[in-house]
Amino acid sequence: MNPVGWFEIPVNDFDKAKKFYEGVFGVEISVNVVGPLKMGWFPMDNMDKYGATGSLVQGVGYTPSSCGVIIYFSVPDIEASLKKVEALGGKTLLAKTDIGEYGFMAHFLDTEGNHVAFHTAAKM
Repeated sequence: MNPVGWFEIPVNDFDKAKKFYEGVFGVEISVNVVGPLKMGWFPMDNMDKYGATGSLVQGVGYTPSSCGVIIYFSVPDIEASLKKVEALGGKTLLAKTDIGEYGFMAHFLDTEGNHVAFHTAAKM
């Protein structure tokens, strides 16, 4: 199996996108420049944990889009997370939806126009 190494979310307005994601998740996104790319990395405490980290990326060839791959962020409370999305300028596309034994999901547009999603596991 080839697990996801990391993901990149394209942005045009880097500072606005950084503020949005920091507000939604209550984290600090670390900024660095890698060659021609400005990148803002989501924190990852332990590389042995479940999941992958990723970054906001501003650069040539990185265009925000509502079409294509959808990244699902695991959150403990979808409704609270969607409220943050709306308060910070994003837009709910699909409200909290029951997906049976797999838990719940919801979709939203970020401030850059990227289609992103939340997932919460089913209670055992």
